[in-house]
Amino acid sequence: MSRFLDRVETALQDEELKGALGRATDRLASRRSASLDSLEDSDMIRDMARRAKMGLLTDLAGNLETFEKNLINNGVQVHWAEDGKAANRIVVEIAKARDCKRAVKSKSMATEETHLNHDLLEAGLEVLETDLGEYIVQLAGTTPSHIILPIIHMTKESIGEVMHRKIHVPYTSDPEKLAKIARAKLREAFLSADIGITGANFGVIDSGAVVLVSNEGNARLVTTLPRVHVVLMGIEKLVPNLDDLDLMIKILGRSATGQKITTYTSIVPGPRREGETDGCEEMHVILLDNGRSRILGGPIAEILGCIRCGACLNACPVYKNIGGHAYGDTYPGPVGAIVTPGIRGIKGWKSLPDASSLCGACRDVCPVRLDIPRMLLELRKHAVEEADVPWTLRAGLWGFGMIASRPWLYRTAARLGGIAARLMAPDGWIKKLPGLAGGWTRSRDMKAPAPKSFQRMFRDRHV
Repeated sequence: MSRFLDRVETALQDEELKGALGRATDRLASRRSASLDSLEDSDMIRDMARRAKMGLLTDLAGNLETFEKNLINNGVQVHWAEDGKAANRIVVEIAKARDCKRAVKSKSMATEETHLNHDLLEAGLEVLETDLGEYIVQLAGTTPSHIILPIIHMTKESIGEVMHRKIHVPYTSDPEKLAKIARAKLREAFLSADIGITGANFGVIDSGAVVLVSNEGNARLVTTLPRVHVVLMGIEKLVPNLDDLDLMIKILGRSATGQKITTYTSIVPGPRREGETDGCEEMHVILLDNGRSRILGGPIAEILGCIRCGACLNACPVYKNIGGHAYGDTYPGPVGAIVTPGIRGIKGWKSLPDASSLCGACRDVCPVRLDIPRMLLELRKHAVEEADVPWTLRAGLWGFGMIASRPWLYRTAARLGGIAARLMAPDGWIKKLPGLAGGWTRSRDMKAPAPKSFQRMFRDRHV
């Protein structure tokens, strides 16, 4: 059994996890529907947003060069990182060159992708997550399980236990009290930090600005109080201009949390200028590739249009049953099943594209209408062609193809298979199937086939 299947088995046995996921995802899905219904011409806006994102990908290199030029004009220092190790090395070098000792971070999937915290701690820096959910994850010593809600898998009781155990406060499961405790711990960190690290929801090409969207206000403190601000953003996170940004903002909050707009939308044009009193002294933007160029040149390039709203996770029946940690990497759910093999390579992640029923719910809720099922099928095809597929599976698929393409042989096989299956089911239910078919009965029973097939019944009625 693969490590992915091991994680799935563990998740399926966790009743607390399934309860927490079910409540949260159902609530988010209903809020999304209500919020989008309140947006006039929502279908047209989604179409326009898709065209803007897909259009950028046709000349991503040129758009990045323009973005870099405008960033530099705004006083921002720009760095390029081929992979996660290079990105982390650049952040560490910036911190050491400026004698930074304490780093505060706002929520960032890019830094989770590169495992930045580990490298900063190795370099001797103190690092603190300031998003409440990410702070709890850091205390627990785990990783986020959702793109938008890092602790969607946790209950208020388990959060209270983590805070009691890790920061030695009296146990409580009251959300308001837990938030106040975290706020008190984080306030001192904001005031004493030397360097602030963020991701970026969007980069506006024509104005050379970084856009951060949040509900807690911590991003504004991270970008303004420390003297150095470092942004780590994927090279795909671009929008052409503020008009296109407006489209994205209208659909991002609604798709992510069901809000008409998030509480804080910060447009950061650069470091503090002469005569200004607010902002950092210097700002760095690290443009991260980490496999994105490879994705751009292949059949799943469309995934680079993802705006990381998490709506596909909330709609996915697989994610709602196994949670985010079962996917084994930074990005969970349908988007993770595409992005992770894309940036890490299919060989170690060939099971992820199979973690989908292909029901199409992810495509329906995607605010920029990404055809996620098509991309999952492309990766499944690639996995068969490139990855180490068991010979038993290859032989089984070859055999099925041979039988299914010959009607007389298919009818014979179906008749004999039905007889064999009924012999295995004295009470009408098959408890255990042999070989590869055993994967089906490992977690469910199978109804024995009827003695007479539908084709036979149809034929008898029309003779």
